[in-house]
Amino acid sequence: MQGITLQWIVQKTFHNCLLRDYLRVEKNFSRQGLTEVKRNGSLLVNDVPVTVRSVLQEGDKVTVVFGPEERSGGLRSIELPLHIIYEDEHILVINKQASLPTIPSIYHPDRSLANAVLFHYDLNNIPCTFHAVNRLDRDTSGLLIVAKHRYAHDLFSKQQKSGNVKRTYMAIVHGHLLETNGFINAPIGRKEDSIIEREVRTDGQEAFTSYEVVQYLDEETVVRLTLKTGRTHQIRVHMAYLGHPLLGDDLYGGEMTKIQRQALHSYHLQFYHPIIEQNMSFTIAPPEDMLKIMGCS
Repeated sequence: MQGITLQWIVQKTFHNCLLRDYLRVEKNFSRQGLTEVKRNGSLLVNDVPVTVRSVLQEGDKVTVVFGPEERSGGLRSIELPLHIIYEDEHILVINKQASLPTIPSIYHPDRSLANAVLFHYDLNNIPCTFHAVNRLDRDTSGLLIVAKHRYAHDLFSKQQKSGNVKRTYMAIVHGHLLETNGFINAPIGRKEDSIIEREVRTDGQEAFTSYEVVQYLDEETVVRLTLKTGRTHQIRVHMAYLGHPLLGDDLYGGEMTKIQRQALHSYHLQFYHPIIEQNMSFTIAPPEDMLKIMGCS
């Protein structure tokens, strides 16, 4: 399998600049990422192999070829349903189904989004391993980003950490929220007697969630939520903290009479694609189990 290739034309700003500095400063290569290219890929200027100490001239064509990536021995390629919303050489935007973990675990070693993505790569001769930019809980459905190579993963992870990957969720919660919108600022940490459950606690990590009421149902509220941080179970913990746990979320006090999983869906994703230099936005409707409760099916 051929490695993924990127090319750029050197602008006047980087005339007489070292290739190493051009890639580190202009293209935001990490030190580790550049080392990996030197070890397993190749660097060319005007189609001639060079080292990172090559001096660039305005108008030079810089080519970076990434070597094929090694996969973890425990990460298998498995044919599973995969709903790809968008794909290019660098990323996938996927609508993940409920009941599918993002990555394998001891309980689900061969049934995860990672297994499905690797099967897609193998089927299409894509020399990549699995790089999740953001993750969703096993029973949360909706949009997430998967990077195809380390460079894309590094760039998108930086955007994620700086809050420039905008994620909006739809949830159905028990009861009627008194305020039609609000902002939850409550730190989250692991519950002392559990390896899974989280809770609001003073010594937890800071966590911020914005919410807005979309629709009042007879006994529930449909809520739109935006994350300012990305803590484990953040929306589930914050809504339970307000006294309005998600339907189906029995871990945090929700009832499972109307839905058999937490009623949470990542429905909107917005970000700047740093490699193709475009703003991108994707929206996907909630699945049937949530739409039925909302009276939309």
